[in-house]
Amino acid sequence: QVQLVESGGGSVQAGGSLRLSCAASGYGYSTLGWFRQAPGKEREGVAAIDNVGVINYADSVKGRFTISKDNAKNTLYLQMTSLKPEDTAMYYCAADRRYLSRRLMRDEDEYEYWGQGTQVTVSS
Repeated sequence: QVQLVESGGGSVQAGGSLRLSCAASGYGYSTLGWFRQAPGKEREGVAAIDNVGVINYADSVKGRFTISKDNAKNTLYLQMTSLKPEDTAMYYCAADRRYLSRRLMRDEDEYEYWGQGTQVTVSS
């Protein structure tokens, strides 16, 4: 069983930065991802990384967000810079036991385990 707990959300002004963390307990997950859901919108995959270092970013965050993980701490991170009001959403961490193809890494239907989410609000 994998349990995921996100932290690091908050309110910032446009252009600011935040770092989200996701503490993972348990073992056996091979792919980790960050997803977000804004009010009235579908959940979207933001970034994903697997245990061999394959990374996939959504076009909307490329060059601004960086996904990384610390295996010793069992923690996934999402460093967010140059934040925009449209980045406002609830951010979720997700994990799956499989190595997902690059095409599927940001597909929410492929993930088995989910955290409760952390809110990010960016004001203009």
